[in-house]
Amino acid sequence: MATRTRTEGPDAGEARAAKARLRAVIAAERRELADVLGGLSADQWDAPSLCAGWRVREVAAHMSMGFRLTLPRTLGELARSGGRLHRMTDRVARRDAAAMTPDALVAALRENATHPWTPPVGGLAAALGHDVVHGLDITVALALDRRVPAERLRLVLGGVDRRSLRFFRSGLEHHALRATDLDWTLDGSGSAGALEAPAQELVLRAFGRGPSR
Repeated sequence: MATRTRTEGPDAGEARAAKARLRAVIAAERRELADVLGGLSADQWDAPSLCAGWRVREVAAHMSMGFRLTLPRTLGELARSGGRLHRMTDRVARRDAAAMTPDALVAALRENATHPWTPPVGGLAAALGHDVVHGLDITVALALDRRVPAERLRLVLGGVDRRSLRFFRSGLEHHALRATDLDWTLDGSGSAGALEAPAQELVLRAFGRGPSR
């Protein structure tokens, strides 16, 4: 009996190629952020970030939590926090930031540049958003001259919708959003006005951060 060979359709091949490109973009963002962190002074590591209550070191510890904790350990930490995700991530970030040296925090990000971790929802695009936004939490707070490449900003903004604007308490869920430096727009709902700003500023605002400094 002849065997039937399964052939991959063009759509499946394109989807796989798109995932590979997105993984490469994520890895590049992590490596670049590791370079930034590697050049910080002791004072900068202890400076406040855009994440309320977190210094730069807590943000860095949080960024690598998904790489360092296995799923069973993560579930155990979640149980210890009464099933409250935000309480768990805050507690673990503070604990790990106190226990790990800056060099260890940098290595945790650099050595896991290609780690397949993704947030509970959103897949690879959400993983990129996680890295980009928390990177901005550090670089903007420290007034560092780093601009996220336009391609990455476009990918992050591509995941922004009314639901995510509400989830991150941006206060923009009824506003139209328009990037002034790349081709991206989100139509508004209701009578709220439009916010026009550079894409990097829109990313910060969409994820619940105030206007960049």
